[in-house]
Amino acid sequence: MKIIITLLQVGFLYILFLAGEFLRAKLSIPLPGSIIGLLVLWGLLSIQIIPLRWVEKGAYVFLSTLPLYLIPATVGVMDYGHVFAGKGSLLILITIGSTLITMVVASLVSQSIAKRHVKEEGTLS
Repeated sequence: MKIIITLLQVGFLYILFLAGEFLRAKLSIPLPGSIIGLLVLWGLLSIQIIPLRWVEKGAYVFLSTLPLYLIPATVGVMDYGHVFAGKGSLLILITIGSTLITMVVASLVSQSIAKRHVKEEGTLS
């Protein structure tokens, strides 16, 4: 039964992807259909039209295989070695710097949201 539920959730996520592709084609939106579908899913979850449990297991299937989706892009970079030649150390510094900035901003935002959530719960009691 768990497999059937997971397959149904994966199917639902695929339908959202197709809806995103449809919206992109009909409205000439300059975003990939997958991103539009993801935004539709986020909107549906945010305004609680669909509960998280409807997509949670299906999303986990995609997240658990995410590294497989990134391997072709990583291998494709190898074709552009001439672009990176002589600039490797600079690119490493930029990558480390941007990663640190991303980590700091993400932690500050999550701490801010957590504090706001605690305040809201404190005022509701």
